[in-house]
Amino acid sequence: MGNETESIGIAGAGLLGRLLAWQLLLRGHRVSLFDAGTRAGVDSAAWTAAGMVAPLSEAVVSERPVYDMGLFALAQWPLWVNQLESEHTLWHQQGSLVVSHPQDEAELSQFHRELQYVTETADGYQWVTRPELHDLEPDLSDRFQRGLLLEAEGFLNNRELLSQLLTTIERLGGDCHFECPVNVDEGILYSAGQQYRFDRVIDCRGVGAKPQQPAVRGVRGEVLHVHTREIVLHRPVRLMHPRYQLYIVPKPDHRFVIGATQIESEDRSPMSLQSSLELGSALYTLSPAFAEARILEQPVNLRPTYLDNNPHIETTEGLITVNGLFRHGYLLAPAVVKQVLAEIAGEEDTPFARFLQRPIPNASQGAGHLSSEPLSQEPLSKEPAHD
Repeated sequence: MGNETESIGIAGAGLLGRLLAWQLLLRGHRVSLFDAGTRAGVDSAAWTAAGMVAPLSEAVVSERPVYDMGLFALAQWPLWVNQLESEHTLWHQQGSLVVSHPQDEAELSQFHRELQYVTETADGYQWVTRPELHDLEPDLSDRFQRGLLLEAEGFLNNRELLSQLLTTIERLGGDCHFECPVNVDEGILYSAGQQYRFDRVIDCRGVGAKPQQPAVRGVRGEVLHVHTREIVLHRPVRLMHPRYQLYIVPKPDHRFVIGATQIESEDRSPMSLQSSLELGSALYTLSPAFAEARILEQPVNLRPTYLDNNPHIETTEGLITVNGLFRHGYLLAPAVVKQVLAEIAGEEDTPFARFLQRPIPNASQGAGHLSSEPLSQEPLSKEPAHD
């Protein structure tokens, strides 16, 4: 349909769904957004995530295009945040630190070698000495002898971002429906016994798409939210360890998000005692000041991914399926959104199209709808189904 405006139904109001709805509304399209969860998005992986945009940190465990798309994200997020005009500070870009305890120095050195190999450059990061570490983060433990400063990396205050995106979508006239599970087909959304036609449907439900996309799997992630006024961090810090890479990200109101776990399980039950002990112990070694921190949350969620751990965009007439961002949601979302927008507008592909536009692994069948009721021609309500 090229540059003509379209009616577009979006299944999934996580990060991708909200970004796409916002950008499509700005381009004059008519957008209806559906999600099985609440308005706040507390059930989404985007809500649970730490919000890091860390292409260098992820380069050593990902394919090169993930790193390239991450560099694109570092340029795109500040532009989007400025467009949103939020009263909150949504974007922070003071770099990130990678450190290790003296006994784990080999892990830090190995990280540096892998970083050099993947990026093929020495730009964007530098070694910092113990005094320089103290200047950057005075409240970190003085046991760290040196570290790597990844100069351009950033992070988002993700929960505030999700809220601001929804506010903006509704202000622009987006038709939002929450607590409304959906099924999808080409040009059709099925919800609450109703069937609605659109010029195009975009399915970005994450793990929620699994009933229609058996190739999707969930990878369990566990994080810890703590509160303390005893310590200040200005940037994310990663702690290298033989068994895990712990990260800690500062958030508004003296909150910190700590995570490390990546478990091949679709179990959503509460955090295990082992995970809680390991996260808490590692946090204490970063700074003894965390000893009196209060635990606010121990959320668990599933990261949506495919067998190859890479994102995929699959397009048919009337349906675009976008999924598999794994643990790279905030890192890859800008590139994925740009590619989807290019496809809808009939524009030239982005540089990432070749990596993103690939058949979904082991997907032997299309999305396919689960209802045989006649199509309803009733327009969607202009008010959310549930508040």
